[in-house]
Amino acid sequence: MRTRKIIGAAAFVGAAIVALAAPAFAHVTVNPSTAAKGGFQTLTFQVPNEMDNANTTEIDVQLPPDHPFSSVSVQPKAGWTYEATKSPLPTPVTNDDGEQVTDFVSEIKWTGGQIKPGEFDTFVVSVGTLPDNVDSLSFPTVQTYDNGQVVSWIDPTVAGQPEPEHPAPVLHLTAAESENGGSASSDPSSASSNSAVTATVVKKESNNGLAIAALIVGAIGLIIGIVALVRGRGDRAAQT
Repeated sequence: MRTRKIIGAAAFVGAAIVALAAPAFAHVTVNPSTAAKGGFQTLTFQVPNEMDNANTTEIDVQLPPDHPFSSVSVQPKAGWTYEATKSPLPTPVTNDDGEQVTDFVSEIKWTGGQIKPGEFDTFVVSVGTLPDNVDSLSFPTVQTYDNGQVVSWIDPTVAGQPEPEHPAPVLHLTAAESENGGSASSDPSSASSNSAVTATVVKKESNNGLAIAALIVGAIGLIIGIVALVRGRGDRAAQT
């Protein structure tokens, strides 16, 4: 009887933990969650259906207006149609092809398909170039159900504070890597330090070589001295 109570209590606690954790896994997210600054990145927005009596029929993703992308490409998705809305740029920019860009894609809306209860779907976009003067980008997303309910994933996530109920998807930006695979560095002292280390290692190896040579020469001299001493004693013994 006692064992059954323990098992029952454990099952209850496990169910409670799952129930509490479930909302965290139901957020709209962007993958990957990190990308290198200054480059292009394919972003996948993962959208779950949180309801058990309605289908998701519309997804509206807003792109960051304070750091507009000069290039946006949407991957076609079977069963869905998309509309990319453009807005004028406050200041024109020049893209990688040397062309002047006067507007940017500020919003992408997918309609016509559906995400059923208990399912999720993904929506793929390629963007660039990623800014190099910020550490993260937010993509507020609005999810609409066929029962008329709208869920706005637009709340900012603030470091050191509890996660909001409907956080906006966030892409974290990291320093771009150099050609040799490491983070680019412009610190000249680093190169000087590496040269000094190399010089020290070479000098140490050179000193080790001289020490070994000295030991060999000393051993040879010791052997010659022993042979001479033995021969001298033999000669004296023969004379007596």
